[in-house]
Amino acid sequence: MTTEPVTAEAGRDFIRDIVQADLSSNKHSRIVTRFPPEPNGYLHIGHAKSIALNFGIAQEFAGKCHLRFDDTNPTKEEQEYIDSIQADVHWLGYDWGTDLYYASDYFDRLYDWAEGLIKTGDAYVDDQSQEEIRVNRGTLTEPGKNSPFRDRAVDENLDLFRRMKAGEFPNGTRVLRAKIDMGAGNINLRDPVLYRILHAEHPRTGTKWSIYPSYDYAHGQSDAIEGITHSICTLEFEDHRPLYEWLLDKLPVPSKPRQYEFARLNLTYTLLSKRVLTQLVRDGHVSGWDDPRMPTIAGLKRRGVPSAAVREFVKRIGVAKANSVVDVGMLEFCIRELLNKTAQRRMAVLRPLKIVIENYPEGQVEELEAVNHPDDPAAGTRKISFGRELYIERDDFMENPPKKFFRLSPGNEVRLRYAYFIKCTGVIKNDAGEVVELRCTYDPATKGGNAPDGRKVKATMHWLSAAQSMPAEIRVYNQLFANPSPSAANFAVDLNPESLEVLPDARIEPSVASDNSGEVMQFERQGYFVRDKDSTPGKPVFNRTIGLRDTFAKEVGGKG
Repeated sequence: MTTEPVTAEAGRDFIRDIVQADLSSNKHSRIVTRFPPEPNGYLHIGHAKSIALNFGIAQEFAGKCHLRFDDTNPTKEEQEYIDSIQADVHWLGYDWGTDLYYASDYFDRLYDWAEGLIKTGDAYVDDQSQEEIRVNRGTLTEPGKNSPFRDRAVDENLDLFRRMKAGEFPNGTRVLRAKIDMGAGNINLRDPVLYRILHAEHPRTGTKWSIYPSYDYAHGQSDAIEGITHSICTLEFEDHRPLYEWLLDKLPVPSKPRQYEFARLNLTYTLLSKRVLTQLVRDGHVSGWDDPRMPTIAGLKRRGVPSAAVREFVKRIGVAKANSVVDVGMLEFCIRELLNKTAQRRMAVLRPLKIVIENYPEGQVEELEAVNHPDDPAAGTRKISFGRELYIERDDFMENPPKKFFRLSPGNEVRLRYAYFIKCTGVIKNDAGEVVELRCTYDPATKGGNAPDGRKVKATMHWLSAAQSMPAEIRVYNQLFANPSPSAANFAVDLNPESLEVLPDARIEPSVASDNSGEVMQFERQGYFVRDKDSTPGKPVFNRTIGLRDTFAKEVGGKG
C-alpha cells in the first residue's frame, strides 16, 4: 500500500481559530505543536485524530510539529512500541523531520527543577503508602487531609529526595509531592505526586535513575523546554490544566505553553481503552496488536484501510469541545468511498461450488476480456480463462428457491459475468444429501453476456475457471464487538463470536495470486480485500478490508 504525502487541507474549528488569532495578534510568530504518545502500546484510531490535528495545524500555519515520547514509566515501555508509533505516524502521511524528542531527554533538568521546588517550600517528601495517600486525598465532596510529613524541613526533604535518587529506598516507600492545597476543589491540586521510587531499567537511560517523574510533572515542562505554543490534548486532561499552569508558574521554564482540550474520539462497536486493547492481546482474543479486528492503526493498515480514508474520516468528524459517539459507519463510508474509486476489480469465489458445462467442448479454454475498473477506462482490461469446469459461489445456488431468488436454480438461466448465459440441468449430491456439483448448459450465442434474441436474465454471477484459478485463504473480518456500546469493565461478554470467518478453500484469479503489491482490490460482489503478511508462495491469504455495503449492524441486531 502506498503512502502519499499529506497536504494541508482547509478546515475551521475552535482550535484553529485560536491559532489564527494568536498569529494575527503576534502572540506567536511561529506555531509549534506536538504529538506526545506514551510508548506503552500501539496507537489506535483515536490517536489518528490527535495526530491529524497536531500535524495538520503545523502544516496549515507553516509551523512545525514535534513527535515526543513521554517515556516516564519504564516498566510498561518497550522499543517495539516506539518503533510502531513512528511507523504509524509515517503511514498516516506525516513527518516530524528532525524534531524527535523524549521526556527522558530532560530527566536531569526536571530533577534540578524538583530540587528547586523543595528549596522554595513548594514540594516535600512523603512517607505515606500509596493507599494512605489515596485515602487522605479525599473525594469530590470531601477535602483531603494533610500528610503528617507535609511540614518537613527543607533540608530534610532535600536529603531524602537525593537519597531517593541514589537508590537507597525500596519501591513505594517515599514519593515527592507538590505542596499546593489539600482542600482544593480540583483533586489534581491536592498535593500531586511529582516523583516516585522505581527501581527499573529504562529503555534509553538504563539504570541511571531510581526515581521517575510523573506524567503531569514531565509533560508540561517538556512542552516548555521545546517551546510548544499550543499543547493540544483531549478533554480528560481539562482538570489537569490548573496543575499544568501551576508548575509552569513555579518553575524557571524557558517558555509558557497554553493547554487546549478537545473531545476525544468515541466509536460505536469499538473500545479504545489502552487497558482493554492490551488485555485483548494478552488474553488471546485477537492474534496481536495488528489483528485486523483491532482499532489500532497497525490493525487498520493490515486490514487494508487506506491512510487517506482515515484522514478523510478525521476531517469529517471535525474537532469539538464536547464528547460524543461517532457511528463506525462513517469510518466505513470513508473507506468504501475511497476504495470504490481506486481499487481494481477482480473475481474470487469464497465458498466454491463446482459446475460442469456439459455442452462445452472438453479441453477447450477461452480467454475472455474483463475490465479492471468500470468507471476508469484508463485502468484497462485483463484476460480471464473460461472452460468446461467452473466454480461459482455456493450461495448463488438454491435447489428449492423462494420467490425473488433470481440466481442459479434447476431450470433457471443466469448470466456469467463477461461470459455466457448458463442454465442448471442437474444437481449432484453426496451421501449426506449435500449439493457437491452442478450440471449446466451454456448458450454459445450469448458470448459477452448478451442474448442476440433479446431475452433477459435477472442475475449476473461471478465465477472462476476450475483449472486456471488458484487456491487462497480468505479471512472475513467483522466488528470485534457485537454491542454498539461495549462495556470496558466487562468487555468479554460483548465480543462478537462471528468477528472472524476463515475460508480456507477459496479460489482467486491467477493474477491476484501472483500480485505482491499490497494494493487493495475489489473482489466483485464480495467486498474489498488485501493480501496478508501470512501469505505463502503456495497459498496467499487475503483479508477483507470491508464489505460492499454495511450489513453488520442489521445482522447482529445491535445487541445490548
